[in-house]
Amino acid sequence: MNPDKPTRRQILSLVPGMAISAGLGHAEESSKAPTGVIAAENAKPGTKDWLLTKPRIDPASRYRCPWVEGYCSHASIEAGGTIRFHVSTNPVSRFTLEIYRLGWYGGEGGRLMARLGPFEGRTQEDPPVGEKRLRNCQWTVSAEWTVPADAVSGVYLGKLTAEKEGIQSYVIFIVRDQRKADFIFQCSDHTWQAYNRWPRQDSLYDDGKNEWYWGGNVEVSFNRPYGKYCQILDQPLSAGSGDFMLWEFPFVFWMEEQGYDVTYISNTDTHRDPAGLLRGKGFLSVGHDEYWTREMYDHVKAAVAAGVNAGFFCGNAVCGRIAWHEERRAFERTGVFGPPGGTQEFVAMSSLPHERPYANELIGAHSTGPVTGSADWVCALPDHWIFEGTGLKKGEGIPGLVGWEWHGDPAKIEGLEIIATAPTYGAPGQPNGGVFTATLYPGPKGNFVFNAGTCWWADGLSAPPGYMRPGAALPPKGPDARARRITANVLARMCRKA
Repeated sequence: MNPDKPTRRQILSLVPGMAISAGLGHAEESSKAPTGVIAAENAKPGTKDWLLTKPRIDPASRYRCPWVEGYCSHASIEAGGTIRFHVSTNPVSRFTLEIYRLGWYGGEGGRLMARLGPFEGRTQEDPPVGEKRLRNCQWTVSAEWTVPADAVSGVYLGKLTAEKEGIQSYVIFIVRDQRKADFIFQCSDHTWQAYNRWPRQDSLYDDGKNEWYWGGNVEVSFNRPYGKYCQILDQPLSAGSGDFMLWEFPFVFWMEEQGYDVTYISNTDTHRDPAGLLRGKGFLSVGHDEYWTREMYDHVKAAVAAGVNAGFFCGNAVCGRIAWHEERRAFERTGVFGPPGGTQEFVAMSSLPHERPYANELIGAHSTGPVTGSADWVCALPDHWIFEGTGLKKGEGIPGLVGWEWHGDPAKIEGLEIIATAPTYGAPGQPNGGVFTATLYPGPKGNFVFNAGTCWWADGLSAPPGYMRPGAALPPKGPDARARRITANVLARMCRKA
C-alpha cells in the first residue's frame, strides 16, 4: 500500500457523521466538527519510524537508559509555543531528535513532524536526593522546537537517538489548543510520573525503605526523564514515554481511526484551566488516571454541573489526592479520595486523610478492596441504550476486560444505574472478594457521567503498533466488537443534541 495515498477508510472518515469501525460491519454514529480536523490529520502520510529500534535499559538501575535520555520543559504546550528538551548522553555522544504525532495514520500510528539535529551531547548530572526524596534535575537545554501554530492537538513523541551506538529512547509531551471540540481527552500524566522510577527506585512509591510505599512525605518532579514502566509487563517502548503506550494509546488509536473530533490536555491542564473543560461536549479519562489534585476534582465536577458529559474509561481513577508545587513541577501524595478502609490492601494509606469528596461521588464508583483483580465485564442491564447493537444479554460478558485495577462501591446518586457488574478474581477460579461495578448517572442538564470501571478498557478497542497486551489473573483478550460498540454508543450520546 502506498503510504502517501489515503485509504478508502480514511476517505470515508472525512465525511461528517460517518465513522467506520473494523469488526462491527456497519457504520457507527459519530459527531464531528465540520472542519474534520482529526480526520484530515489522519489522512496524511503516516510511518512506523516512530518506533524504537534499539532501546536499552541499564541493568544496574533497572529502569533508565543513560546512553540517551531526556525530559521536556512542559508536560503540555499550546500550538505555536516553544518546547525545550533537556538531554543527557553517557557516554558523551551526538544525538538526533525526531518528533512524531501519535494517532491512526492508516494504521502506522504516527506522523513525522520534525527532524532535529544532530546536536552535541553531554553527560548531565543526576540530581541529589532532596527533601521528601525529590529528584529534581537542573539539566541544561539541549534542543528546542517551536510547535507550528497550525499543529493539531495530540500526544507527541520525540525519538532520541545517540549517534555513538544508535541507542534510542523517548521524550513525550502533549500539544493542546483552544478550539471547541466534541471530546477533551485528558492524558493521565500525573500517574505516569507517580510510577516513574528514574533514576533507580525514585517514584512516589519509594520512601527509601519500601519498594511499594503508599504514604505521604514523598515528592516527584516532571524535571526528569521517564524510566521504563515498572509494573505488569516489560515494555521497551516505555523508556521515556511514561505509561501512555500501555493504558491510553489503544484508545487514541481507535478514536482517531474513527475520525472523532478530539483535543488533548494533560492532568495539569485540568488543574490549571477549569474554563478549558467547557470547550468539549465530553470529558474523557482513560486507562489509569489515579492521581488528582482537589482542584482537578472540583473543576471536572463543575464542568459536569455546567452540562459537560464525562466518560471514565479507566480504573483506580481519582484515588490518590496530591498537592501540586508549580515552582518545581512536582507533586506529593496528601490524601485519598475515598472512605477510611475503602481500599483495603495498602496499609500505609491509613496514615493519610480520607476525606470527602470521595471519588465515587464524581465517577459513580471508585477503587475499593481488594484494589487489584480481574473479571469479565458482565452486562447487568441489557435493555439500556449503552448496549444497543452489542447483542449482549444479562449475565453475558466481555472476557477479561476488567482489571488490573477496577471500580466498585457505587455512590448513592439519584438515578445512578449499575450497567455491568461481576465478582473479581485474584487467579483463575479464585474469587478475591471484590465486586466490580460499571455505572452511569444523569447530570443536571441532560448530560451524564459514565464509568467503565476498569484500567483495561482501551485494550478492547485496538492494538496499535508497538502495543503489548498486559497480563493479569484473567488477561484481557484484545479488540472486541462489543467494547467498541459500547464506546461508540457512549460517545454518540455525548454529542446528541437535546
